[in-house]
Amino acid sequence: MSPPSDQTPSQPRLPTRPAVSAKRGQIIAVASGKGGVGKTFVSITLAHAFARRGLKTLLFDGDLGLANVDIQLGIMPKFDLGAVIAGKVALNQAAIKYDVGGFDVIAGRSGSGSLANIPLSRLQILGEDLAILAGRYDRIIIDLGAGVEKSVRQLAKAANTILIVTSDEPTSLTDAYAFIKISTMERTASDIRIIVNAANSTREGERIYQTLFKACQGFLKISPPLAGIVRRDARVRESIRNQTPILVRSPSSEAAVDVEAIADRLVAG
Repeated sequence: MSPPSDQTPSQPRLPTRPAVSAKRGQIIAVASGKGGVGKTFVSITLAHAFARRGLKTLLFDGDLGLANVDIQLGIMPKFDLGAVIAGKVALNQAAIKYDVGGFDVIAGRSGSGSLANIPLSRLQILGEDLAILAGRYDRIIIDLGAGVEKSVRQLAKAANTILIVTSDEPTSLTDAYAFIKISTMERTASDIRIIVNAANSTREGERIYQTLFKACQGFLKISPPLAGIVRRDARVRESIRNQTPILVRSPSSEAAVDVEAIADRLVAG
């Protein structure tokens, strides 16, 4: 389950501004290693859950290759991350209020992979801007792209907590392990936790978690804790299809209740 070798030439570093540190748990990156495991759904629902707890929250679409937060929310922002990268607006100017959920959103460039190859030096500056922007928010959720590419890992460095979303698919577990391995080697974040999504039951979710946990303990000598289990729920697909957050459309559904429980644990520390 070793990650592929990375031979990408290093990008020249631009002059950096003084480092800005966010409080522990303030910037949370949601990663998956593999696409299609419900990472964006978890990111949106967590942002909504934090807002419902009175926390000023920003959801940042950091999926540079396949941004879709705006699609799932049914919004059409005037400015997106592409405008920020192009220098048309500052990062904070791209944030819009999503009134339905009570949180702010910075959308990616939906339907375009044009941001996938931006220089790592520009991503570093973007991460620094996020750390500065964190001074205006209680929580920032970064919905990372799938995979273990350098661009994903660089953006993950802006976070002080990383949530790895996985499922019962073998490739999902393998890719989640690869992301954890690389993050540990690069010391991306000291706080890495696991979310098992779309589990048929809580017991099955615990079994899936234990599989990944034992691999991390045996080969990496780390013990990433379980952030929570989200049970499989048909109402998740309904909420996505209707472009309405599940905490609005089906707030008492199993998946909604499970993500709210994860939010409570994260708030508690």
